[in-house]
Amino acid sequence: MLDLVQRISVSPVFVARSGQLAELAAALDRAEAGQPQAVLVAGDAGVGKTRLLEEFAATATACGATVAVGGCVEIGADGLPYAPLVTALRTLHRELPAEVEQAAVGQVGHLGRLLPELGSFEPGTRGAAEAPAADEYSRARLFEQTSQFIERLAEGRTLVLALEDLHWSDRSTRELLLYLLRSLRTARLLLVASYRTDDLHRRHPLRPFLAELDRLRTVQRLELPHLAKAEVAQQLAGILAAPPEPYLVDRVFRRSEGIPFFVEELAASYQQGCSAGLTESLRDLLLVRVAALPEDVQAVLRTLAQGGSAVEYGLLAEVLGLPEDELIGLLRTAVDVNILRPTADGDGYRFRHALVREAVADDLLPGEGSRIKRRYATALAARPGLVPADELTARLANYWYSAGDPARALPTALQAGREARCRNAFAEQLQMLDRVLELWDRVPEEVLSALPRTRIAEAYPQAADGRPSCTDILAEAADAARLTGDRERCFSLCKQALRQVDEVAQPALAAWFLTLSSRFGKAANGGKEELEHARRLVDELPPSAVQAEVLSRLAACDMVDWPDESDIVIAERAVAIALQVGAETVELHARCTLGTLLNTLGREQQGMAELDRVLRRSLELQDPDLMSRVHVLVSDAQEQLGLSVEAVRTARNGWALARSSGMAGSAGAILRGNLVESLLSTGGLDEAEELLGSARDTLWAAREQSFLSRLGGNAALLRDDLPAAVRHLAEAREATPPTAQFLLPLGELELRLAAAQGRFTEARAVLLRLLDGPGFPPGKTRYLWPILFHGAAAEADSRGLPGSDSGRAEVLDLLRRTAFQLNDRWPLAEGWSLLFEAELGRAEGRVDAEPYLEAAAVLEATGLPYPLGTALLRAAEAEAARGDRSAAAELLRRAEAAAERHGDLRLRREAGLLADRARLHTAAAAAEPAEPEAPALGLTPREQDVLRLVALGRTNRQIAEELYISPKTASVHVSNILAKLEVGGRGEAAAMAHRLRLFPVAG
Repeated sequence: MLDLVQRISVSPVFVARSGQLAELAAALDRAEAGQPQAVLVAGDAGVGKTRLLEEFAATATACGATVAVGGCVEIGADGLPYAPLVTALRTLHRELPAEVEQAAVGQVGHLGRLLPELGSFEPGTRGAAEAPAADEYSRARLFEQTSQFIERLAEGRTLVLALEDLHWSDRSTRELLLYLLRSLRTARLLLVASYRTDDLHRRHPLRPFLAELDRLRTVQRLELPHLAKAEVAQQLAGILAAPPEPYLVDRVFRRSEGIPFFVEELAASYQQGCSAGLTESLRDLLLVRVAALPEDVQAVLRTLAQGGSAVEYGLLAEVLGLPEDELIGLLRTAVDVNILRPTADGDGYRFRHALVREAVADDLLPGEGSRIKRRYATALAARPGLVPADELTARLANYWYSAGDPARALPTALQAGREARCRNAFAEQLQMLDRVLELWDRVPEEVLSALPRTRIAEAYPQAADGRPSCTDILAEAADAARLTGDRERCFSLCKQALRQVDEVAQPALAAWFLTLSSRFGKAANGGKEELEHARRLVDELPPSAVQAEVLSRLAACDMVDWPDESDIVIAERAVAIALQVGAETVELHARCTLGTLLNTLGREQQGMAELDRVLRRSLELQDPDLMSRVHVLVSDAQEQLGLSVEAVRTARNGWALARSSGMAGSAGAILRGNLVESLLSTGGLDEAEELLGSARDTLWAAREQSFLSRLGGNAALLRDDLPAAVRHLAEAREATPPTAQFLLPLGELELRLAAAQGRFTEARAVLLRLLDGPGFPPGKTRYLWPILFHGAAAEADSRGLPGSDSGRAEVLDLLRRTAFQLNDRWPLAEGWSLLFEAELGRAEGRVDAEPYLEAAAVLEATGLPYPLGTALLRAAEAEAARGDRSAAAELLRRAEAAAERHGDLRLRREAGLLADRARLHTAAAAAEPAEPEAPALGLTPREQDVLRLVALGRTNRQIAEELYISPKTASVHVSNILAKLEVGGRGEAAAMAHRLRLFPVAG
């Protein structure tokens, strides 16, 4: 029988996958051209995903690419992060040691967490001096450093990373992969990953990951279908080395359902003459060749199946306890019949297919599996060097847990959680801590008493006996949930802990939980009630870092909405306490809050001095979180004060620091937005659009997505691309947080867009919605002045249109009353105020150049092109209406220059139309193409101008005002038009103009 079995091998014929290979080859070509690519190979178990990756890897290697393969592990993987990437990087380190070491220069401390071979991050070891603390930003730094490492490694070669079995991937692996696919833009990298589709139940964690990848343009999915009947016949012919009988093709196709792995198994059974191979039970099919092996070989397979997806030879030998020659002989038998295969590194063994491993494991007797797991745990505890050091504790924790030994499983799970945290794998740390909580009540008291104290517990006063408690574990778990971004889980753990904490015995720890839960609760007041509770707990305690932290967060609670002087007092006390206890990081964050509050409440000189102090100190400390936050706040304050040039410089520096420190996806997103906003103010439209374009595939949080989408709408308005502005507005609406900081500028975009499209009734509705309410938060006037101005402009532009005059007086009165509440002293605000007053006059029918010229003089001193260009354009209109064509032409030339600096195509187009209507000779008029004559209607250019306004419903007086002619001349033009068009009235003339599409309608 063994002679027959040994003839069986993987099908020598690779059937029906030429199309998929071609798609992978095309992706490889794009990667070689410097466009990072990712291909997700999906299909049912046994459909040939691994075979496809093997065939493609051979092709890519032949083409000169460097290929590294890694696989997600199925058993014993809890708490073991980054497994497939670590495997692939180890392969690269083994094959390209010098290149990998060179690419990692300066990053050993970070990358050592991912690949310990580069330098351990443990104290006292190589690379430890470079390794930053494992905090909430260290994971972002690790991800960014990994991205830079891969970019460097792929500079001189095309790199193919093949990762198998993503359906078993850990969360940290998925998050790192997502970061790489979002951030890598020029590397010669192709990532090919496979996953089982039949394993993805509705709540499988891979589903949201795949949904996020679908948004990236560089990622494509490759579905592997089942084989057709003719393709099954081809595969059988290759295995049997002869054309199969039709009845065999029919039976194998029916039983295999076109899955290549099952075809091979059925063919093997047929060759062995084993009718059981054609049974209706797939489980029996998977076990039929195992059952044909000698019992001692089967015993090896049963032991191996419980060890994990792959098991090191030394560990397997220790567990089995067989003489080496005997064990090698048994393993060779299993390899010869193609049930086992050596691992890629040649150090261990794995089942050829996971389905067989699953079937063997499921066939064990009750109690047999846990007994084997105990042997694995005992062997590893006695000889820890049998597995890689970075896997030891997690493997032990899982073996003891599966062996049903809580007393050993709990301490090792706690240690595995600590090690996962050191590797910035906070999701895996939380997984291990959940297990500790699960086992807590099942472990003897003496084991719990011997546990080491947790990191957080050491910072707070404990109960009298000093014994680690379940609350300490809850604190670690809540912190891990915070670091993973799992807001609901963090909040839930905090609430669970608060039910157990004795506020009298441990007030600081209770305050810590309250402060943390305040950040993630759903209360409308941003957790202020919980912070007030925490404040009451620590107010009477001696000064401490937690006391300063509570006060700092309490002061920041109202910072972006409705701050008042009491918040400044709280922030100042937080600074004083932090100084007293030497908690510099807390002090500097409290100063950030204090500086922002001072700016918001009108004490800008003091506020900017505080922020400048923090900015300089953050650069000395190189604290990524502090650097990012203070650059966000300083650039925002500078933009608010009209110092947009300085804001560009600050935001640009902060964005560069955020990227280098691995925070491009957190505070870096806000810095990118601040930079774009200030570039739009100063005229850097091209760079702003480039930054927005590079962010398109990035998956921001809702707040950042709304911010960037709204800025995209502003850029589209400058480009005079109204359809694009509409799309950006819709995207921003979907994710806008309900705060004035986001709602006001988004409302301004909506108002401007409605007015630009001639929807003045809707523009008025938007304006009234924005101004409705008891007032506006301090510090938000930078958003209010443009809203007031554009609201007044919409009312002015709609004068005389049917139904628009009704209610205008009330709207203008509301605008005046709102503006009266604003009391800003900096030049840009003063310029907006003067421009708004001038526009109010136009809305009431007064067209005077002087108010616009006064506004332009103030705005010109700011050095910003916006809204200077608009003020100059309105002044030019007024001078043209007054008949001073020379003054109008000069003002229009200045308006064109401001529009050119700003990149404002819409304003340039309006300037060109004014020059055409008023017959002014300017650069815009010369650049604007001549209006084509209306087809076959015989109208003069001036009559075409008049007809356009007739079609818009203008009266003769309004036509005269807009074209700077007398009402009588306008009446003559209208009469000539009616005669030439041979129509009976203005309505018929307008209908003909619309029907013939003589005049394009604005988008």
